[in-house]
Amino acid sequence: MERIGWDQYFSNIATSVAARSTCPRLSVGAILVKDKHVISTGYNGAPRDGTHCIQAGCEIVDNHCVRVIHAEANAIIYASESPRYSVAYVTHSPCLECFKLLYQAGIKRIVYTEPYKLVNYQKILGISNNSMPDVVQLAQDVEPVAIDHY
Repeated sequence: MERIGWDQYFSNIATSVAARSTCPRLSVGAILVKDKHVISTGYNGAPRDGTHCIQAGCEIVDNHCVRVIHAEANAIIYASESPRYSVAYVTHSPCLECFKLLYQAGIKRIVYTEPYKLVNYQKILGISNNSMPDVVQLAQDVEPVAIDHY
């Protein structure tokens, strides 16, 4: 029996975290990993003590549910230590706002499984390629595929 790699292992955990999502439009899970240890998890859901989409329906503005806090933001907020230099494993590629949060938090690598809205983060934000985190799509049952920052 062959063991799965670290990227697949942590991506599987992110998928399990997504099962806690309370938005029926898209269940997203995110985990932050430093030195092969999970330092935080997050899923998309209502703010603390807020009404969940599964209870009241989604609140759609410009084709986005604005009732939820995104998984990546929750993972950063609840990190047990500084997320600087950690790796983010996310079930879906981050939206532009979440990418900015991950970048600002010092995340060095972002690994996702499913494409969401692929944007050219580098072009939009004007960030030099040297300071951009690696953005990688994990292909099913194979090693990660490097994506050239779209």
